[in-house]
Amino acid sequence: MNIFWKHGPMFIREMLAFYEDPKPHYNTVATLVKLMVEKGFVTFRAFGNSYQYSAVVTEKEYKGSALADVISQYYNSSYTKVVSQFIEEEKMDLDELKALIAEIEEKQK
Repeated sequence: MNIFWKHGPMFIREMLAFYEDPKPHYNTVATLVKLMVEKGFVTFRAFGNSYQYSAVVTEKEYKGSALADVISQYYNSSYTKVVSQFIEEEKMDLDELKALIAEIEEKQK
């Protein structure tokens, strides 16, 4: 997805140029792009026998969707459980939690 967001619409062969060596096989990239099309993140336009692909969703929308999937799968759709785990593992301190609460309160005004 990053390639689409940075460089716009492109063909699979063009995408390969943006990968570091060793570059993945054409079919590997094509399969990944096909999965993104099926999920609704990417669309395509036919040019004869070739297809040009482009992002349908923004980076923010994509990340939000991925995060929602993880929270649904591992935390029973509970964002509270996610924050609780961060606090328990000391990945979020009291000041960060207070800042998060203040941000939520501000958005609700």
